[in-house]
Amino acid sequence: MKIHILEVTKLPSNTDMIKLYSQKILSLATELPFTSPLKNPDISITKRSPVCGSTISIELKVNNNHISEFSQEVKACALGQAAATIVANSIIGISFNEVRTARVQLLNMLKKNGKTPDQPFEELEVLTPAKDYKNRHASIMLSLEAITEGLESLN
Repeated sequence: MKIHILEVTKLPSNTDMIKLYSQKILSLATELPFTSPLKNPDISITKRSPVCGSTISIELKVNNNHISEFSQEVKACALGQAAATIVANSIIGISFNEVRTARVQLLNMLKKNGKTPDQPFEELEVLTPAKDYKNRHASIMLSLEAITEGLESLN
């Protein structure tokens, strides 16, 4: 007879949840900019997180390896929406390399206690409390993942 031992996961306390869903994060989640579709975008991509089901659709226009116009439709949790707001507020005029760097830096911030992403994405620091909630990382990363994947499709 085999005995299976179930691992009990500690549920977050109310204090942990308050830190995770701060007033700043909740405010950012309600301020999604650039939600009108673009006419004749260079890139259109929809990306879904298999972990949580969050979805983002991105449209971009590019000029000289820089993002010149941006549109998004976001269906995500408050953390994913907050991240999408911060990214959208910073994305116009950004080079492809800056997007790739921000993606790596955000991933490192969440998974390896890395530093906050460089300007103009430094406001992503507000999401630092989510590093302890691995099931939220995919939603937070979704915007930069979609933009990066879209830019890679141009090559």
